[in-house]
Amino acid sequence: MKRPNFLPLIGIGALLATTATGALAQATEANAPTNPLKEAYFGEQHVHTGVSMDAFIGGNRLTPDDAYRFAKGEEIMVNGSLHKIKRPLDFVAVTDHSEFMGEAYSLMTEGAPGYDDEIAVAFRTAPDLETALGLYGKYVLTPLAGGGDPHPPFFQGEEAIKTTWQKNVEATEKHYQPGTFTTIHAYEWTSAPGGSNQHRNVFFRDANVPDMPFSSNEGGDPEQLWAWMQTQRDDGKKVFAIPHNSNESKGLLFAEASLTGVPIGKDYAEIRASMEPLIEMMQVKGNSEVVPNFWPDDEFADFENAVSIQRFSGRGFVKENFVRYGLGRGIKYNADLGVNPFKYGFVGGTDSHNGTPSNVEEDNFMVGSHGYADQTAEIRSTSVLEGEMQISDVNPGALTAVWAESNTRGAIWDSMMAKETFATSGPRMKVRVFAGQGFADSYDSYDAMVTDGYAKGVPMGGDYTGTEAPQFLVWAMKDPIGPNLDRIQIIKGWYEKGEMKDTIYDVAASGDRLQADGSVTPIDAPIDMATGNFNAEKGDPELMTVWTDPDWNPDVEAFYYARVLQLPTARWTLYDELREGVSYPEDVKRELVERAWASPIWHEVN
Repeated sequence: MKRPNFLPLIGIGALLATTATGALAQATEANAPTNPLKEAYFGEQHVHTGVSMDAFIGGNRLTPDDAYRFAKGEEIMVNGSLHKIKRPLDFVAVTDHSEFMGEAYSLMTEGAPGYDDEIAVAFRTAPDLETALGLYGKYVLTPLAGGGDPHPPFFQGEEAIKTTWQKNVEATEKHYQPGTFTTIHAYEWTSAPGGSNQHRNVFFRDANVPDMPFSSNEGGDPEQLWAWMQTQRDDGKKVFAIPHNSNESKGLLFAEASLTGVPIGKDYAEIRASMEPLIEMMQVKGNSEVVPNFWPDDEFADFENAVSIQRFSGRGFVKENFVRYGLGRGIKYNADLGVNPFKYGFVGGTDSHNGTPSNVEEDNFMVGSHGYADQTAEIRSTSVLEGEMQISDVNPGALTAVWAESNTRGAIWDSMMAKETFATSGPRMKVRVFAGQGFADSYDSYDAMVTDGYAKGVPMGGDYTGTEAPQFLVWAMKDPIGPNLDRIQIIKGWYEKGEMKDTIYDVAASGDRLQADGSVTPIDAPIDMATGNFNAEKGDPELMTVWTDPDWNPDVEAFYYARVLQLPTARWTLYDELREGVSYPEDVKRELVERAWASPIWHEVN
C-alpha cells in the first residue's frame, strides 16, 4: 500500500489557536491562588486512552478529551457502563503510547486516510478480545518479533503521528484551568527488550512541546530516549521522564550495566540522574517497593505484590526489580562514582487502559482497568490479563501527590522535578517530611510546623547536609473519607563497608502504642466482611513526631523515606463478591492496609 507523504493536519488556524491558548494559560497561571507553604495536589501521571493502540484493541474508544472530563468528575461511558470517580482530581497527565500513535488517527478519525482500510475496519469492529488480540499479533507483534515493520498496512506515516499528537496537545490545552485543574503534556515511551519493562512516561513543563514524540520504534534503549530529551532541552523545552513498574523489569531497571552491556559509569549516572527525578512506586500491575521473599523482616511487605507476574514472559522476581533495592544501589553508586543514578522521588499511577484517570477507590473498581480483559466481576474472578498476570492480582492503582505552591503546570512540574512528592496506594492521605535540626516537639498549628520545617530543614526529595544526627519532622493526615491512621515508619537504607543495608523504624503510632523499645503494639481493627465497612473508632486521624536516627554515622551514605499505614479496608475483590456474587479463590486477599510513601531524603558523603 502506498503511503501518502502528507496528511491534512489540523490547519494553521488551529495551530495558532493552540499557541494562543498556551500563551493565555501562562498569563493565567500568574493569577492563580498561591500558598508559599504549599498544598498537596492529587493526580494521575499514567493513563491511556483509545489513542494507545493496545487500549484500542482492548475496546477503549475514549479520547484524551474524555479522560480529562472523567478526571474532573464527569460521568463517562466506560466499557459499556456509565462510570465516574468519587472526587475530581487536581491534575492529570494523559500518557498515551508514542508507539503506534499514528495508527490511532486512521482508527479513530472517520474519513481520515486509512479509516476504511479493511484491516483498520477489522481492528475497529473486532467483536471480542480474542479476535482483537489475534489481529494485533498478526499485524504488529509478529512483524516486530521478526525484525520487520511493526506498523500495520493502514498506517499513514509520520504525518499521522504528528496529527494524533497535535490532537492530544489540543485536548490538554483545552482542559487546563490554572488554579483549578491542571493538565500536563505527556506521553509514554514503551520499550520492553526481551519482555523487560523499560517504559518511561515523558513530561513537559508547558505547551512548548515537540512536533511528535520519540518512540521506541526510533530507539528502544533508554540512553537513546535521554539523548532525544537532551536535544529537546537544547531547543528550550523542559522535560523529564519517569520509569514505571520496575517489578516487571527482569532486574534491568536498576542494573549494573546499560542495556548495551557497558558497566555504569559516571557519564551514564549523570545523564540518568538529570533526566529521571522520579519513579513509579505502584500501579495496577503491582507495588514495586518490596516483596516478602527478599525483605522477610518487613512485616508490611506483603502488599499488592502481584506475584502471578512471575508466570508470564519470564518475569521472575529478583531483588533488583524493587525500588528499595534501587535506592540502596544508588547510594552505593554515589559512594563509588560521586553520582547517584537512582536518586528517585516517588509517584504513583494507574496505567489504566480504560481512559479513566485515577479510578483508584477499591469499591469503585466496577469497570476494571483494561477494557474487555477485566470489565466485569465474572471475568475478573477467573481470567488472566494477557501476558501479564492473574486479574485477581491486579489492583485499582495508585495516586501521585505533589506539594506545590499552586495548582498550575509550572508549580506542579517544578515540585515533581524537585521530588517534593509522595505516592499513595489510592487513598488521599497526606504526608510531609523534613530533615534538619532544632524542630519543636509540638506546634500550635499546622502552618507553624511547616514554616519551621522549611526554615530549619529540607523537605522530602532533598539532601541533608548536617554534621549531627538528623531530626525528622514527620506529619501525616488521614483521607477524609477513609479510616484513621495506624502508624508512620521511617525506612533507612545505607551503604557501609561494601554492603547495602536497610531497616525499618516505627516512629509514630496511634493511641500511644509506640513502646520505649521502638516496637508497636498491634492494633485489632478488622473490617466487616459482610459489608466491607472499616473500623471507624480506632486509630488517629493525624500523626506527628520528631524522630532522630539513633544509629547515625556521618561517614555513611544513607537514604530515609517515610511510609504511612492506615487501618485495614476492604479490597476490591471483596466488593465484587458482595455486589456481584462471584467467588475468588481462598488465597486471594479480601482486605488490605493502604499506605503512602514519601519521597526520600538523602545523606551523601562526598
